[in-house]
Amino acid sequence: MSKKLQKSKSIRIKLFTSLCIVIVLTILFLVIINNLVLETFYIYNKKEVVKDLFEQINEKYNELVSEKEIEEFIKYESSKNNLDILINNQQKNIIITNDKTRIDSIDRLKTIVEFNENGKWGETLYNSKNVIIKTAKDTVSNRNYIVLMAKLDNESDLYIRTPISAIKESLRISNNILIMVGAISVIISGVIASIVSKRFSNPILELNNIAKQMSKLDFSKKYIPSESDDEIDELGRSINIMSDKLEETINELKKNNDELERDIKQKSKIDEMRTQFISDVSHELKTPIALIQGYAEGLVENVNDDDESRKFYAEVILDEADKMDKLVKQLLELMKIEYGKREFNNTKFDIVSLIKEVLRNCDVMIKEQNINTILKNETPIYVYADDFYIEQVVTNYITNAIKYSEEVNGKREIRIEVIEEVNGMARISVFNTGKNFSEEEMKNIWGRFYKLDSSRNRENGGTGIGLSLVKAIMSNYSNKFGVQNRVDGVEFYFELEM
Repeated sequence: MSKKLQKSKSIRIKLFTSLCIVIVLTILFLVIINNLVLETFYIYNKKEVVKDLFEQINEKYNELVSEKEIEEFIKYESSKNNLDILINNQQKNIIITNDKTRIDSIDRLKTIVEFNENGKWGETLYNSKNVIIKTAKDTVSNRNYIVLMAKLDNESDLYIRTPISAIKESLRISNNILIMVGAISVIISGVIASIVSKRFSNPILELNNIAKQMSKLDFSKKYIPSESDDEIDELGRSINIMSDKLEETINELKKNNDELERDIKQKSKIDEMRTQFISDVSHELKTPIALIQGYAEGLVENVNDDDESRKFYAEVILDEADKMDKLVKQLLELMKIEYGKREFNNTKFDIVSLIKEVLRNCDVMIKEQNINTILKNETPIYVYADDFYIEQVVTNYITNAIKYSEEVNGKREIRIEVIEEVNGMARISVFNTGKNFSEEEMKNIWGRFYKLDSSRNRENGGTGIGLSLVKAIMSNYSNKFGVQNRVDGVEFYFELEM
């Protein structure tokens, strides 16, 4: 016989033994109660009944209740508890019995008590100054009784007799006892059954919970075997082993899958960046290449013989080549930022000093356009970012403001302001006087190669990548940026962490 089969039998034996013990204990408990407690309880109950009745009758006489009411009360108690009652006073004898044929029998009660004739006394159940309760056997009727003999406070003699062997009375008391015993047995059986069921159901529920967690790929819970070392514990150990194996396998699969996803995403990004770069370059270089080609052919064919014309052709070719070089470099930088190929070296620096440096670099352009420049902040304000890229953002904003500024109300002006906000951010804004943007322009201005019409002075040059670069840099920081129309011009802004 295998070890597992033995363990399977041991479970059934344990369950069967437990249930048998519960049943045997319950039956044994009932037998003991019936044999030892029932009779004692019955006699005790009867003793208390006659004793209480004596006290009630004595109290009624003391309260001077009428004889009629006393007789009615005695009749009721006699009928209720199957009692024979005799009250012997100086005026008359009160005899109450449930059976008229027993009048002569109860009449003998006094004789039994006074002369100890026709009767055999048994155990004394209660004995006090005025009350004696004994068991007795009437040799004439061959019946056992509990007899109370007492002296009332009014000097009357009270005799109460109740048969011990009354069948109905015995059944009633017995039923009361069995109800009590049954209730106790049910409680005990319930407790034992609960303990037994928990012993077997709790480990199974625990294993079920572990299995559910495993189905959700949570392998943190493990089964802890008990001291009994039965087949449930064997199953728990097997589930623990399976959980460890599954966790190891799934983790390995996740690792391989993550690496594969990264490789695919990386390749996809590279392909997308390459495709986008080729598309953008091919689109934007058509015009400068055509110009270079046209002027180069003009030089080769000596379209103009004078030196001044040839010099002009050469300058155009150099200018377009320079624009192409600048365009390709900016486009490459934009691609690297947008596709996460550029690392930002964030440091603490003074944004006000950086703005002043950009303004110095643009001083020639500002003077040529006769623009009044105002920097509202002179005190240092420190921010945390990559100063190289933030300088590009500021430069783009200021150069655009120079190019598109127009005279409004007799003034042509650029205002730059740095505001410390309550949320720990610094808001940098660049305003220039001029015309407002349309909704379409405000929506498309951040797009790659978007160019304004001639009324916006785009003839001054530019690649159309500057604001796309600003968008890519600020998106990297997840900071706010944008453009707003003002009453007399346009304001570009961005935010940095202080």
